[in-house]
Amino acid sequence: MTTKAPQSFPTLLQKFFTQRLIQQQQVSPRTVAAYRDSFRLLIAFAHRKLHKSPSDMTIDDFDTPLILAFLKHLEDERHNCIRSRNARFAAIRAFMQFVAFEEPSGVALARSVLAIKMKRFERPMVGFLSREHIEAILVAPDSSTWIGQRDRMMFAVLYNTGARISELIGMRAGDLTLTPPTAWVRIHGKGRKERSVPLWSNTAKDLKRWLRAYPRADDKPLFPNRSGGALTRMGFTDRLRRAVASASTRFPELAKRRIFPHLVRHSVAMHMLQCGVDITVIALYLGHESPTTTHRYVEADLQMKDRAIKALRPPSGTPLRYRPNDNLLRFLQAL
Repeated sequence: MTTKAPQSFPTLLQKFFTQRLIQQQQVSPRTVAAYRDSFRLLIAFAHRKLHKSPSDMTIDDFDTPLILAFLKHLEDERHNCIRSRNARFAAIRAFMQFVAFEEPSGVALARSVLAIKMKRFERPMVGFLSREHIEAILVAPDSSTWIGQRDRMMFAVLYNTGARISELIGMRAGDLTLTPPTAWVRIHGKGRKERSVPLWSNTAKDLKRWLRAYPRADDKPLFPNRSGGALTRMGFTDRLRRAVASASTRFPELAKRRIFPHLVRHSVAMHMLQCGVDITVIALYLGHESPTTTHRYVEADLQMKDRAIKALRPPSGTPLRYRPNDNLLRFLQAL
């Protein structure tokens, strides 16, 4: 009986991407790109350390000391934050789990690498904008220009839906349903998860006017750039920055804050929470995979905490004092 030759590292890595990620798990292109970039960094680091070309590397080269050195390199030399470091390591862990099933000779090495823990970090408090600040940003773009009209409509849909920026710029005209009785938009979320979010009547009316003035096919971007293509994340961030600069003339405190696209999504969640919407409904609305993600907003709302402590009556009367009722206890008390 012949023993099967061990699979090479390049073969295992190619099978991990083509078979495990793309065929079996059907992960999104963004996930493939993120994992690809992680392994580009890892292989380049291994090349400098081992002086081997990628095609000559073996799975045994990627042992625990090398992986630990790579993670340290990410933090110390590339100045990655712990979140980024953990994201890179998540790609390596996924690959090692695949190796443990696919290549018997690599089981021990895979288990050793998988024993490395993710690094813990402090989660910053969730920031959000007040209703007044949001409203000022929504009306900041110049409605006399096409770009200003698009920005107003785009910001209104963002606040109405609480969508991620990737979800907003990925919306197509065909994702809208504006016919009575309920207007809504289909959102293509992370991990190919779709959800339907209702639209306010004012938002639906403005969208109807927007599409009548600038009609487009169902497969075209709902909020295109100047050339008619999809707006980029950088492009959206620039438009938001301009709107905030304009709104800061009315609210100067906005100019002192770091306002980024995801902050609007945080604000939607907080405003819903403050209006008494159940946290599980908010999780469904935002497309959170787990309600535990949404619980972070409860921690950030001091007003809700203040109302809760006021609803709880303080204890009345003087506290009881312990008195020993036994000779031995009295002896101990007197020491």
